[in-house]
Amino acid sequence: MAGRGGGRLVVLRGGDGGVRAEVHGRQIKIIENLVKIQNDGTLEVDVKRSALIASELSEIDAFGSLSRDIVEATSGLSKSVPKLKIAILVVGTRGDVQPFIALAKRLQASEFEFGHYVRLATHANFRTFVKSAGVDFYPLGGDPRILAQYMTKNKGFCLAGPTEISVQRKQLKEIIYSVLPACAEPDLDTGLPFRAQAIIANPPALGHLHIAEALGVPLHIFFTFPWTPTNEFPHPLARMPQSATYRLSYLILDLVIWWGTRGFINEFRKKLKLAPIAYFSTYHGSISHLPTGYMWSPHLMPKPNDWGPLVDVVGYCFLNLGTKYQPPQELSHWLQQGPKPIYIGFGSMPLGDEKKVTSIILDALRETGQRGIISRGWGDLGSCKLFQNSNCAANQSL
Repeated sequence: MAGRGGGRLVVLRGGDGGVRAEVHGRQIKIIENLVKIQNDGTLEVDVKRSALIASELSEIDAFGSLSRDIVEATSGLSKSVPKLKIAILVVGTRGDVQPFIALAKRLQASEFEFGHYVRLATHANFRTFVKSAGVDFYPLGGDPRILAQYMTKNKGFCLAGPTEISVQRKQLKEIIYSVLPACAEPDLDTGLPFRAQAIIANPPALGHLHIAEALGVPLHIFFTFPWTPTNEFPHPLARMPQSATYRLSYLILDLVIWWGTRGFINEFRKKLKLAPIAYFSTYHGSISHLPTGYMWSPHLMPKPNDWGPLVDVVGYCFLNLGTKYQPPQELSHWLQQGPKPIYIGFGSMPLGDEKKVTSIILDALRETGQRGIISRGWGDLGSCKLFQNSNCAANQSL
């Protein structure tokens, strides 16, 4: 994984002897001089230097025209799709998992003429959530709370320092190795055999490329977060003040993640009886050559002109959960005692200082004379007792 060392990018690899720095070739020197990881975990690129040396890195990004070649090569194939066993691999919080449950339900619904058998593999924390929606579940490795804490603190996979690496590496290794049983092992409850004939995954489900290669099945990426290189805006985890370097930010982030996981990936590939991947390779983790769907409205953010025919903005995937909800009697009574309240919640986002955030929310409600419902979520909001006063309700279940 990547950490900071004297304000410069250092590529680190753990082992029996601890964490050590690794310097490899001219191209890694280029990245080290070009990129700085900031205190908040984002990547900052030296724009003046990047314009001069971007061409030296361009050979790594060899997928620019590949998507067009793939579309042309497959344009004459039959559009009919047989009923398939599909594995959906999702790493993240509830907000990441929920759209994929909606997708799974649609794929397995016979009324839409699909009728596929779908297994949704995600963290064990979401077992009840997935199964209650009528979708088969299989556990993936990693703890979403730990992952969310790191992603919030460091704004991505770039670690703040060597002390964090051992914990995060353990999480990433668990994720990578768990995708094999998720795609090829029998159901844990029924014992029914399963072998994926197609895979859908989000980019953080590291290992998806390699299990798809091993099984010889198609892979389709879906995500709620832009991960495909474009010249129209930088990677959200990079600081790029000039548009000339926007596309480069995606390549750099892919390389940083690839360097941090390459050891695990090649161990995993050995287990799958696949050839190892070189340190610098066009197979370094980019999704540019894969069919990809982004789950937001094109009215919110249209598809960039340079994303090509393999990538599309498909719209939101909503899961209707609210129609059957019955609030507790105390909450129903409180709702009836005054004007409609404001809902305040941050979902699965860790907040760091939940008491301070709760205090800010309560002060805002008092100053504006509003009533509010605070959803504790994973941020543990709601320091006021349940229905402590007429202005605040805190509910763990919301």
